[in-house]
Amino acid sequence: MPTSHETGGVGPGDAHFAVFPDCAEALAAARSFLRPGARTLAHPSGRPWLVGRWSDQEIVSAQAGRAAIAVVGCCPVGADELKGHAHRLRDLTELDALARRLPGSFHLVAALDGRVRVQGTASGLRLVFHSVVDGVQVAATSADALAAAIGAEPDEERLALRLLWPVPHPLSETSLWRGVTAVSPEDALIVAPDGRTARHSRWWTPPDPVRSLAGNAPLVREALSDAVDARTSAGGTVSCDLSGGLDSTSVCFLAARSPAHVVASTWPGRDPADSDLYWAEKAARFLPEVEHLIWDADESPLVYDDLLAIDDLIDEPTIGVMDRSRVLHHLPELGRRGSRLHLTGIGGDHVAWCSEAYYHRLIRTRPLLALRHLRGFRTLFHWPLGATARALADSRSYGQWLGHAGRRLREPEAPPVSGTLGWGSPPRLFDWITPEASHLVGRALRDAAESAVPLHPDRGMHTDLEQIRICTRILRQWDRMAARVGVPMASPFFDDRVIEACLAVDPAERVTPWAYKPLLTAAMRGIVPDVCLERANKAQASMDASNGLRERRGDLMELWEDSHLARLGLVDGRALRELARRPSTPGLNEGQLYSTIACEVWLRSLSRKRQEVSSG
Repeated sequence: MPTSHETGGVGPGDAHFAVFPDCAEALAAARSFLRPGARTLAHPSGRPWLVGRWSDQEIVSAQAGRAAIAVVGCCPVGADELKGHAHRLRDLTELDALARRLPGSFHLVAALDGRVRVQGTASGLRLVFHSVVDGVQVAATSADALAAAIGAEPDEERLALRLLWPVPHPLSETSLWRGVTAVSPEDALIVAPDGRTARHSRWWTPPDPVRSLAGNAPLVREALSDAVDARTSAGGTVSCDLSGGLDSTSVCFLAARSPAHVVASTWPGRDPADSDLYWAEKAARFLPEVEHLIWDADESPLVYDDLLAIDDLIDEPTIGVMDRSRVLHHLPELGRRGSRLHLTGIGGDHVAWCSEAYYHRLIRTRPLLALRHLRGFRTLFHWPLGATARALADSRSYGQWLGHAGRRLREPEAPPVSGTLGWGSPPRLFDWITPEASHLVGRALRDAAESAVPLHPDRGMHTDLEQIRICTRILRQWDRMAARVGVPMASPFFDDRVIEACLAVDPAERVTPWAYKPLLTAAMRGIVPDVCLERANKAQASMDASNGLRERRGDLMELWEDSHLARLGLVDGRALRELARRPSTPGLNEGQLYSTIACEVWLRSLSRKRQEVSSG
């Protein structure tokens, strides 16, 4: 089988690596990645195949004849089973079926007759990038690793695009680095034996959303149970979020059925109207074997905490920096209590619920049902009748919508229903973005509109997939941060098998004004007590955001004092400093600053790392 050697240890949860073709020319490229502490998995020829960091728990590999397969991440597959697949492998496209069957969250890498295949997850939680390094195509799980190998700089236009709120598909999935290409989550990268050429090959498509809720709820339960079991079956101690919401409560009850000792973690909200603690304590009473930790709400970090201290190695800007301190704060104590892994309920909102944009199609194919539901949604969300009718009548293609958005980046925000029932919220640029940056962004949007294809022809499925990918791009950065703290995180709802089981359900049953997350409620019936499935809302963190703006305005002032974005001519630093002095400005609590702060923090962290390298 492929051979592996290690020059240094690494804890689980932070697997990252580069992949090389089996040719003599790749030896020079591999040297750029052979740093202290790197591990190597070799081709049968002895040349480097994978070079990077991973723990023994995160990799399974096997070789048979001319084929080799490696699974890196979380996947309950054994070496013998993998060897059987390698033995039967005659064409790399045969791995499509294997990738669509295995549970967990992982990168799948294979080599056959000199050709190499690399893929991540359909969720986008595990990504693949590639670049030409010393004349050969090299793949990697992080874009910055490739950028360092080729000496690439961030692309100014792509960086300007990340100032949009939100960044629409496909612009949100491009690499920030010149010369580094991103592979779409639904594609695998195929590299030729000589390493000179590479192509993208589709391996995943979403299921048709035609199954009944009653018929598919058992499959959702099985998929989510398998996802949790993949993390807990080894025993030991694991921790779980227990917010009291349906998502984290479901994961916690599933984990409690495993051989692992479970520590449940509850952060009460600062808002007196927040009912999380009530629902969490109600759930905990049914889990006598679970250790329940309740943190002091006043000790919870605020949104915007510690922005100036962030020095994580992240390969792109992420609005996740806003909540970094809140996400990581409790992990060291959970680690001291023995937790080897922290499970979250993140993703339940994205897969157990779904976009109301499906009703743009349903009003045409099932008008009576759609009209009944739309009346309910209008009452529930206070949609104006005229704006609702216009949104439903809008028949623009995705490219037309994107081109239109590129010409109206400074216009006032449209009624929420137009984005909810359309292709998504129109991207916006705010007053502190310079005219030069606005020109770059508008041109890029209009250029992209000429060939842009939605993630799915159905607006609802497109929106579901886009929202999943937006969240996983944040989560992949949080996961690296958590592993660095010492307690890696896992979010079972974002395993591909769970996503597929949920997306297969008829949207008219999955999103309805008459019930809250009916699919998850049905799937967890018999596992989660009925009284815990009765919750029909979720807490909001608006108080933490507004308090954070007020209490951290000094940090925000310092952030803009010597702004990297301002030096690049992309933002008006003086306007941002003035905003920091006025944290109660209308709209700021809605996240208007998030994308700008994300880009600034990323550039600061990048500059700090470069200074450390040059001085070291």
